[in-house]
Amino acid sequence: MSMAKQKLSPKARADKKKRDLAFAKTFARKRKKAENQRLRRKAIKEGKDIKDKDYDHTKNKFVSVKANRGGYGKGTKT
Repeated sequence: MSMAKQKLSPKARADKKKRDLAFAKTFARKRKKAENQRLRRKAIKEGKDIKDKDYDHTKNKFVSVKANRGGYGKGTKT
């Protein structure tokens, strides 16, 4: 299931595209993406079915995308 696109003007869409790309190219994001790629390759090699799943760094395993959102019902504050 995909989300509806944001309704942006052409200029706002272009500006957002630049911001998003700049963020994706930061050193920290590149490291995180590379780590996730390593974890996915390893899981696939081990024969795990990880289709439609994301790696949960709290639980240290692959969980559904839906389950990997937020703080497990605890909110963002402790």
